Amino acid sequence: MPKMTNPLTNTQVKQAKAKEKVYKLSDGLGLQFRVRPNGSKSWLFDYVRPSDKKRTSIGFGSFADVSLAEARNKRKQARELLAKNIDPKEHREDEERERRLSQGETLMSVCDDWFKIKQTRVAEVTAHAIWRNFKNHLFPTLGNRPISKILAPEAIEAIKPLAAKGSLETVSKLIRALNEVMNYAVNTGRIHHNPLTGIRTAFETQKSKNMATLLPEELPELMSALSYASIKITTRCLIEWQLHTMVRPREAAETEWDEIDFYNDLWNIPAERMKMKRGHSVPLTEQSLAILARMKLISGHRKHIFPADRKPSNPSNAQTANMALKRMGFKGRLVAHGMRALASTTLNEQGFDSDVIEAALAHVDKNEVRRAYNHATYLERRRKLMFWWSEYIYESCSTKSSGNLRNRIVRMKNIGNK
Repeated sequence: MPKMTNPLTNTQVKQAKAKEKVYKLSDGLGLQFRVRPNGSKSWLFDYVRPSDKKRTSIGFGSFADVSLAEARNKRKQARELLAKNIDPKEHREDEERERRLSQGETLMSVCDDWFKIKQTRVAEVTAHAIWRNFKNHLFPTLGNRPISKILAPEAIEAIKPLAAKGSLETVSKLIRALNEVMNYAVNTGRIHHNPLTGIRTAFETQKSKNMATLLPEELPELMSALSYASIKITTRCLIEWQLHTMVRPREAAETEWDEIDFYNDLWNIPAERMKMKRGHSVPLTEQSLAILARMKLISGHRKHIFPADRKPSNPSNAQTANMALKRMGFKGRLVAHGMRALASTTLNEQGFDSDVIEAALAHVDKNEVRRAYNHATYLERRRKLMFWWSEYIYESCSTKSSGNLRNRIVRMKNIGNK
């Protein structure tokens, strides 16, 4: 029969005297009371590690801090863990590590770590906007809070003042970025789950607004206004360049001479300048090349095709085209980005393949297989599409009425499909 161990009493542990050597008194089921020669008394729990079946022990604290009853309760908890094949010492170390981590990892510090990665994946202006929103609307109240303690109610309270101003679009962007930070914290071991996933429902939804754009039959009005507008040649060429190439305002404004492949009539935009961080090639038409020929006389010796007026070493501002369109009388009717919508509407109305149109607009297909296929096969089809679109724009310059323009569409489409 196994040797029976009588449980210790409070009197025994209190009156235990120091000896020349360390000795232990057993309470049974692995709990030991250790007495050192210097008189210190502490609790130990002996057990077999689940991982390698070797004997080891874990300390439960000194007798001055932990009573016999408390030590027995710790033993009970440890045995419950062992029944689940969990090492109590490793479990305690994990909890202590999480405690230290949660105390030291504030929302601001985790945001900083996340932002170092995020800013490499988005445009510089977008990165600045994200960090500015954090500084203005989150950090004042939540920045120094341990990220493990931030719950939905206080996050909502921090964002409410912004929503009260009616800045619902900024609210939406801030919540999206905040959830990215919290998911990053989960994936890097700071927290176990993201408690803020549903806070978007606490705020009104911003009603979507389409970019101001023109109808296809209004294109002649735009081209006529552009030909008579009192604007700089560089600005005029920038607007025409964006219109013909169907790119975004910033991509057009920051065009560099080194990106132009005159041999293959291509404009190769590097990934870092694209919204979706994927390189994009634009087939150049005769009209697009004519714009470059004109700008060559102005900026051929510079880095950027459309240099800024006051600082020619810098590119034009992405808002330059917008400001010009307002001065031309299109305020509320057309913005620079809306020229992409104008192109898309026109091309879709004329029956061009929607996939080719999306590829021309540099919209990324979420299906990776389709995206690879589109990249491999659509370039030549996009050349025809771009040729048709440039011809359409050119014809609108000399067309006085939308009816006349419609009569020319069929002829131009036949040319583009050859």
